[in-house]
Amino acid sequence: MSLFITLEGPDGGGKSTQARLLVEHLAARGLPALLTREPGGTPIGDQIRRTLMDLGNTGMYPRTEILLFSASRAQIVHEVIRPRLEAGAVVVCDRFYDSTLAYQGYGHGLDLTALRAITDFATGGLRPDLTFLIDLPAEDGLRRRRRGGQWNRLDAYDLAFHQRVRQGYFDLAAAEPDRWVTVDATRPVDAVQSEIRRVVEVRLERG
Repeated sequence: MSLFITLEGPDGGGKSTQARLLVEHLAARGLPALLTREPGGTPIGDQIRRTLMDLGNTGMYPRTEILLFSASRAQIVHEVIRPRLEAGAVVVCDRFYDSTLAYQGYGHGLDLTALRAITDFATGGLRPDLTFLIDLPAEDGLRRRRRGGQWNRLDAYDLAFHQRVRQGYFDLAAAEPDRWVTVDATRPVDAVQSEIRRVVEVRLERG
């Protein structure tokens, strides 16, 4: 069966690690599973990602930011995600359109209705089946990012921005409780992964 899983949350929560571990687990079970990420995941998307993350582009206008994210998203949906879902695979994506609503909507204060319309156009209406909110306090996540040497243009926004993003994720999860599962990312990596696997196994058994 096809299943589209996304991992969301504040920066520094370990989404990329958790997504990789989940795909390795699914593959070990003999399931066709694909790991991808946003922005990026395609040659065109990776070029856009470099522009978005470049600390030299601090003057980027928030509306430019949303359009670049959406361009990368349109490409990966067309080139990677939708074809693999149609082939019956499990697709695990490190961030998807909820990041736009949280970062550009709640973080920058852009109109959520407009953002949803742009997102629907970019994705052709594709929705995740299951979304994990990998959550931790914004200040903890930023501290992890600095310690890991992964600092980028989005990380460099002030703490208040990242706190608004985190609250945005809480609001999004509350609005769609059947899709979202919130996971405490302050715990060890193995504990977080075990919880994610339990939820995914239930969803796969349910069909």
